[in-house]
Amino acid sequence: MGIFDFLTGEFIDVIQWTDDTRDTMVWRFEREGHEIKYGAKLTVREGQSAVFIHEGQMADVFTPGLYMLETNNMPVMTTLQHWDHGFESPFKSEIYFVNTTRFNDLKWGTKNPIMCRDPEFGPIRLRAYGTYSVRVTDPGVFLREIVGTDGEFTMDEISFQIRNIIVQEFSRSIAGSGIPVLDMAANTGDLSKLVAAQISATLAEYGLSIPELYIENISLPPAVEAVLDKRTSVGLAGDLGKYTQFSAAEAMTTAAQNPAGGGMAAGLGAGMGMAMASQFAGPWGAHPVQAAAPATPPPAPVEHVWHTANNGETSGPFSRATMGRMAQDGQLTRETFVWTAGQDGWKKASEIGALATLFTIMPPPPPGAE
Repeated sequence: MGIFDFLTGEFIDVIQWTDDTRDTMVWRFEREGHEIKYGAKLTVREGQSAVFIHEGQMADVFTPGLYMLETNNMPVMTTLQHWDHGFESPFKSEIYFVNTTRFNDLKWGTKNPIMCRDPEFGPIRLRAYGTYSVRVTDPGVFLREIVGTDGEFTMDEISFQIRNIIVQEFSRSIAGSGIPVLDMAANTGDLSKLVAAQISATLAEYGLSIPELYIENISLPPAVEAVLDKRTSVGLAGDLGKYTQFSAAEAMTTAAQNPAGGGMAAGLGAGMGMAMASQFAGPWGAHPVQAAAPATPPPAPVEHVWHTANNGETSGPFSRATMGRMAQDGQLTRETFVWTAGQDGWKKASEIGALATLFTIMPPPPPGAE
């Protein structure tokens, strides 16, 4: 990671660090024996700090710039080493480079639901997630409290702890805010600022700050969201009666579209449709549904007329009533051939169902007949 320039093959006179990993927070400058030549050049770039550790003690913290490691710009080192005059021999120290830029797009979220008391719905469970950014503001504290002697410390090693702090403060803030669930979406910005302010003191003890924190979503359990959707549907329908009709229509549509239901589903849909038909005649306020027009009655049956054949001559047509009188007078017998439109050829009267009854029920003899 650094650019090394060796003097006489043994001592380093240029100390620097360039990082291309995007997640390294602290990197220790490695040198066997930790021997650093007096008068070496230290380059600290923007977004970095360099921390000198000498004999287990923190000596100096260097901000961005170019430094010559001499007694005149290392007063703490001079005191530790008791340098009263120029000292040009190598000294042994550890140098830790600390990344002070922002680490962005870090994720946080509630692992388990948060129990809250909503002013409208009562006890509810909430889940939330979002993003945040973090940066090192005090390299010395961060090195002492978090990193220790780790030669390469990454963001992953502390992100879990920061997430726990965020979730804890979020849970406490959301439970005590008194904001109704239906209004939380409009207050996520204020909630984010409140949570960030609450965790700032804790992170400051680590030498960290949290410049940004965002709440992307606050959600309810799926079952509760389903009930809210139903409630929204009731509100759109206007009253319970209309909502019942709306639900019945939806169920009818679902049953009709369900291929697994077969005839039962079709029968259910048809039955519900017939039951709802009369109710749909004007239940929707200013836009009533017109009732279906009554079905046209079937046409009256056409009366058959008959022709008779006697001795090669045809007579008629005669109505059935006339044929009945002819049967009473003896002009029409069972053996008389008859024909009507649609009949396949001439047939005996006894073979025609409509005429055969004329011969089975005969009136009794009139009074006074012998």
